[in-house]
Amino acid sequence: MGKALVTGANKGIGYGISKFLGRSGWQIIIGARSRQRAEKAMKTLREEGAEVIGWQHVDLSDNASLEQTAREVKEKHPDLELLVNNAGIPGDMEVPSYRTELRDAAETIQVNYLGTFALTQTLIPLLAANRGRIVNITVPSEVSPYWHPMAYVASKAAQNAMTGIMAMEFEKNNIPVEIFDVHPGATTTDLNNHYTGPGAHSVDVVGEKIAAVINDGKKHQGEFIELYPIVDEGR
Repeated sequence: MGKALVTGANKGIGYGISKFLGRSGWQIIIGARSRQRAEKAMKTLREEGAEVIGWQHVDLSDNASLEQTAREVKEKHPDLELLVNNAGIPGDMEVPSYRTELRDAAETIQVNYLGTFALTQTLIPLLAANRGRIVNITVPSEVSPYWHPMAYVASKAAQNAMTGIMAMEFEKNNIPVEIFDVHPGATTTDLNNHYTGPGAHSVDVVGEKIAAVINDGKKHQGEFIELYPIVDEGR
């Protein structure tokens, strides 16, 4: 186990992933937009037994800034072995598809897909040099009758396509990088206004399970691993 950059690691699922990866031998780099929030998370994660070696500014809404982010990661962490693409925004989850504002859809797709793609693309050579892995935290592309905020699902569907195509082409072109998706299911976080109804799980439960998948020693190239399916949450 080596160094892992987890985006959106200062709270929510990213925090849970960092906690359990950091307890299992990984050296965690907290990806966040805010130094203050990153340093607060670093302090509490260390108190909970995770090995955290620093933080990295990651702003998925600004593609130009991601080029600088990648340069800094390459300089400070040339031995990076794992990128966990967890950071994302919900978009407006309260409106039906036909009332989604174009700006909201564009902003959600920028952060959850375009920004994530830009960061991933710039770090692939580094990860390839270290025979590394990319893990994307996502939701199914298929439409669920129970939960279907269009801007969010569309952004993740694009990210899922990225995962599948990259996995296929990594194999075809003998690029030593593994990429796969993990769907955590409903998790009580800021993203869903701390939903605690049917099907919901805590950040600790989900973080521990995702860390276990990452550490299981198996090859998951191109897989979509579903920890908990989307169920009827009474909506």
